[in-house]
Amino acid sequence: MPLPSTPDRPAPAPDFPDRPLRIAAAQAQAVAGDIPANVATVADLIREAASDGVRLVLFAEKFLSGYEPELIRTDPLKYSVQPGDPRLAPIADACRETGTAAVVGAAVRDADGELRISALVFGPDGALTTRYDKQYLFKTERDTYRPGTTGCTLQLDGWRLGLGICYDSGFPEHARAAALDGCHAYLVGALFSVGHGHHESRTWFPARALDNTLYTVLANHIGTTGGWHTCGASAVWSPDGRLLAEAGPDRRELVVADLDPEVLRTTREAESLLADLASQPCTTPRDRHALGLG
Repeated sequence: MPLPSTPDRPAPAPDFPDRPLRIAAAQAQAVAGDIPANVATVADLIREAASDGVRLVLFAEKFLSGYEPELIRTDPLKYSVQPGDPRLAPIADACRETGTAAVVGAAVRDADGELRISALVFGPDGALTTRYDKQYLFKTERDTYRPGTTGCTLQLDGWRLGLGICYDSGFPEHARAAALDGCHAYLVGALFSVGHGHHESRTWFPARALDNTLYTVLANHIGTTGGWHTCGASAVWSPDGRLLAEAGPDRRELVVADLDPEVLRTTREAESLLADLASQPCTTPRDRHALGLG
């Protein structure tokens, strides 16, 4: 059943995929500043995932260099990648040879010299199809990087997949924008640390899933990178916010899950949040009333 729309809030696409999509969130230890070594790890994990029938592999934020903000600032040309960068060829080869797509976190240097925190999207044919630039920069990133200005929706095997990077996922509006663009899943490469970072990830991702009745997928770092002690625990949540699969805190691992269109359909029938939002948008006027003397 199509969802209603309003003039300022288009309804999500009412269609559902016709078959499951097997996806993997990859976590591994990034080698600080060693892009060729990290590219090799990505290529290996793509091949490993493909042997299990995975169609898309998601990697952590800035995995190709490690998070490493101070190191990247010392030599942006060396520690970031650029359009057409030959160092990316092994990833393209792995995708093409296995017919697997990949979303890979990297620091990217634009032609004008600006740095972005990006997710590079490789298609199953090995082509670098597009990139998504992180829109919500963390406070320690704003002096070095420039924010992205547009969201990004991918289409694969009938599935619409919205991309985010780390801090993006803390803003409900970001995943909501993906849902309103018809996305069935929200994919985020990130760096969450032990302690409060782990708490944030276990709060944000099930909330984004249930609020928007879509799958959420997190690929996190393990070990130490850029001075952060990360918490691993890459995971997949179902459209009702329940945890489907989760990695351990500190070892190289692929979290594999099947995104099921029937689960998506039945959840959206039971939890009509998107339909109800479209029929009563939150931009309606608000009444204000003072109580007492003040």
